[in-house]
Amino acid sequence: MAVNLRAPDPAQLHPVAGVELGIAMAGVRKANRRDLLVVRLAAGSSVAGVFTRNRFCAAPVLLAKKHLRNPVRALVVNTGNANAGTGADGVRRALSVCKALASSLGCKAGQILPFSTGVIMEPLPLDRVVAGLPQAVADLRDANWLSAAEAIMTTDTVAKAASLRVKLSSGVATVTGIAKGAGMIRPDMATMLGFVATDAKVARGVLQRMTKEVADQSFNAITVDGDTSTNDAFVCLATGKGPVARSEKDLEVLGAGLKQVAQDLAQAIVRDGEGATKFVTVRVERGRNAAECRKVAYAIAHSPLVKTAFFASDPNLGRILAAIGNAGVAGLESSKVDLYLDKVLVAKGGGRHAGYREEQGVAAMKKSEFTVRAVLNRGKAAATVWTCDLSFDYVKINAEYRS
Repeated sequence: MAVNLRAPDPAQLHPVAGVELGIAMAGVRKANRRDLLVVRLAAGSSVAGVFTRNRFCAAPVLLAKKHLRNPVRALVVNTGNANAGTGADGVRRALSVCKALASSLGCKAGQILPFSTGVIMEPLPLDRVVAGLPQAVADLRDANWLSAAEAIMTTDTVAKAASLRVKLSSGVATVTGIAKGAGMIRPDMATMLGFVATDAKVARGVLQRMTKEVADQSFNAITVDGDTSTNDAFVCLATGKGPVARSEKDLEVLGAGLKQVAQDLAQAIVRDGEGATKFVTVRVERGRNAAECRKVAYAIAHSPLVKTAFFASDPNLGRILAAIGNAGVAGLESSKVDLYLDKVLVAKGGGRHAGYREEQGVAAMKKSEFTVRAVLNRGKAAATVWTCDLSFDYVKINAEYRS
């Protein structure tokens, strides 16, 4: 059951000029489910991406990174099979998918970016994927965003999509995106695929810089279980069919729009985390730099002991303080650290606050959404991470994942 997350309203997902999406039921792993997505881009589109740093990165990741150097005309995404841990054969199969789609669209295989998500170390069922491509191509439409979000789901329980419009000096630009992910979620990204498109005209180099910045403030600021997948990718598409981002102010406004959509999608992933019952914001303040604040935030957000306490609504403050102390921040003085649950000061100067009462902590943690705020009192930097609790259902979902 997702935490305060509803399925997107298709009427609120604005089409992006120059982007068409088509869906098929290819039977990659299960029959009668949407599991294949084709995204066709207008000629001249700028495309940028960031990918997993897992050294066992999947075959489609290797190809997508290589093909990103070329003028990109389409993306192809399958669920049900990750095509990871499949060696050279996996690369050949991913390239065959690109060739088949390129033939249908009248472009080159090197202009196709492939993406896969699902079970690792199983051969990609190439015949089924290729057989499904004509259906997906025939379905290409600019208003298919919700169906596209549904087609890339694996253990997700809710489709994830977001959209908005921003005003640039030369007109109004549209930003619409989709994502999937529920487990193996942590920085560098997750078993996470995210695609955000805009009709604004942006140079590729500028878009790559913006994509990295947006990823760091969204998909690289979430964790469900601390595991990093082999298939993570976040791709930004700018078709140039709308207003031109001419000035630094335009780029700032467009970047803020991209970040908002990406953060909405990233937080939706946490809200739909496998077995999640709580959505938790971890905020670390007054550190010497953002990097050490992120270290502390992730130490809290990754700790199984802390996350199970979240699930139980048990304000076991010792677990949180221990996680902070174990973050690896050189010179951190425990006697200066303050800790809050929402607005309740629970620890002061490294120990239990004299005015804190256990029932205050329980009340905060019983809510479906709350904030853990650690104040290090050693600088002016801050960082925020979004996470969820660790429940019985998380174990059940992952124990039965391949069944």
